[in-house]
Amino acid sequence: MKTRRQFLASSTTTTAAALGLTGCQKPDEPGFIDAHVHVWTPDTKRYPIAQKYTVEQMKPPSFTPEELFAHSKPAGVSRVVLIQMSFYGFDNSYMLDAMAAYPGVFGGVAVIDENAPDVKATMLELAKSGVRGFRIRSTRASAETWPDSKGTVEMWETGAEHNLSMCLLADPDSLPAVLEMSRKFPETPIVIDHCARIGVSGSIEQSDLDALLKLSDQENVSVKTSAFYALGKKAAPYEDLGPMIKQLRDAYGANRLMWASDCPYQVVRGHTYENAIALVRDRLDFLTAEDREWMLRKTAESIFF
Repeated sequence: MKTRRQFLASSTTTTAAALGLTGCQKPDEPGFIDAHVHVWTPDTKRYPIAQKYTVEQMKPPSFTPEELFAHSKPAGVSRVVLIQMSFYGFDNSYMLDAMAAYPGVFGGVAVIDENAPDVKATMLELAKSGVRGFRIRSTRASAETWPDSKGTVEMWETGAEHNLSMCLLADPDSLPAVLEMSRKFPETPIVIDHCARIGVSGSIEQSDLDALLKLSDQENVSVKTSAFYALGKKAAPYEDLGPMIKQLRDAYGANRLMWASDCPYQVVRGHTYENAIALVRDRLDFLTAEDREWMLRKTAESIFF
């Protein structure tokens, strides 16, 4: 693992050559935005993974920006929000290098150590490189400790002050605690990933969905309608998720919803990128043309770009 000083320094010394990429590829506007993608490289010498992970856990073994583009560009996606991959721990170097290699194409959501002494400084340094959000794992147990965590409170305060989003990989049973945090920090942007993972069990539990709908009263909360491969029936064309998405649209408004693929997991085991975007782009008759414009571009653009 790199030291924090090395990690911060790497964010200002990135080049396309460091990734072995073509680089300097400009976005083709007004294309769609994929609000949630992970990238990684098999080059673990240049970009070492965290000690608790093994190379065998990197499945697929490689998912670089260029491999992503093979899926996203044919679907009309021109910009992407990169989410720091857990393999790298708190070392955001590979994500930052990808962002630097393709100016204007990628937004970023970083992962930092909330127990470190320089939380605010780290957030602001990352923001200079285009990071607009910070990922936080949100279980019931962890979320209930947030008000008593000095570092977590500093993150939320900094988010409010500098318009940096708290991006929550939330379990449904954490949502009541998230609601309390959203009330305590009403100026902090909050993004809930993957419909709060409602439907991972195979069925959409209305009680879980009601907890997510209750959060819509907080104007600082947005939701990613994403990871369709993992929710409900877990099978294309994913139309069984339509009733949940409709309730979210009715409660939040499309201007607080955004589509995302959660690649590379959306393009393995028989799932495809095209089927994921088609659910919002072409299906779900209750969505208006304006709804689709917000969910496929404008919401993510306003938060991450």
